[in-house]
Amino acid sequence: MALSRNGSSHGESRIIRQAYFEDPCYVPLLLRAYELWRDLERKSGSRLLRVTRGMMLGREASPAIAGSVASCRQWNLPHRVLTASEVRREFPAFSPGPDVVAVLEPMAGVLPPEEAILNHLRLAAAIGAELRFGSRVIAWEARGASIEVVTDSGRQRLDRLVITAGAWTSELLAGWPLPLEVERQLMVWLAPRSTAEFDPRRFPVFLYDPPEGQAVYGFPTLDGRSVKAARHHGGELTTPASLRRQWDAAEAQVVRQDLAELLPGLRDAEVVTAKVCMYTDTPDLHFAIGAHPADERVQVACGFSGHGFKFSPVIGEIMAELALDGRTRHPIAPLRASRLG
Repeated sequence: MALSRNGSSHGESRIIRQAYFEDPCYVPLLLRAYELWRDLERKSGSRLLRVTRGMMLGREASPAIAGSVASCRQWNLPHRVLTASEVRREFPAFSPGPDVVAVLEPMAGVLPPEEAILNHLRLAAAIGAELRFGSRVIAWEARGASIEVVTDSGRQRLDRLVITAGAWTSELLAGWPLPLEVERQLMVWLAPRSTAEFDPRRFPVFLYDPPEGQAVYGFPTLDGRSVKAARHHGGELTTPASLRRQWDAAEAQVVRQDLAELLPGLRDAEVVTAKVCMYTDTPDLHFAIGAHPADERVQVACGFSGHGFKFSPVIGEIMAELALDGRTRHPIAPLRASRLG
């Protein structure tokens, strides 16, 4: 079973964290996601969620710091706020400036997207799900008591429909003008002269929110040879059809330059490779979840804005509940798609 590299869920690693600077409303969903990731591990026999600790860095008033602290305080999450000198002492790979502070959380870590998706698919198939690949969905329409889905290989009538089409969502909204934008993002792998200081036992996943410029995030070395990093937002707007999938050394080196002062060990690191993916953004960068305004039998989840993968098992649970019952036990009111018009 092969997975596509043309979407948004590929590239070796994704960060999972609980001290959620984007909004404290996500924390209950994250706590449930952690439970479901561990449940997937038990059922599949695979190790998926690797805890490495996580660190948000920036000025005290920056969104990454202030928002992380707010989530931790509201939900009583374990965390520590570190000064720049404490960061340098505890994590020698980092060299933050004197006005930088950090929020360190013990439960953050790494998920492998490709392996996680394959395990979800295998378990779904084992309990009777019919999986179809290589068939493009073209449209859907209400047909009386059923919904007809049109693909390039035929038509199928359904009682309920869930649309989670990522960057292709706008093509399937049947006139619902959700304001979604697709953003090209480049993930870069850098090979430092020594990976010892980037070992997962001593180097956490991180996000740096600088006073100027674009936020950048990264991982410990997972292969013993390279370190993955990328900008968080700031990519060129595109569409899935027009996405520029090629990259060159100059744009990959921009990520290395973003990290040069914070992580001196990457300053002269070789660019090993890079991969292109897509963010699908809402105007406020929060998820969009809910029923299609033209037909409540159609439920949509989209606009994950570059921070959705960690939530995938709980989003699946939410969508199943909405499709079957029209409601969910989970607190998604701030994320309802209806807020966007």
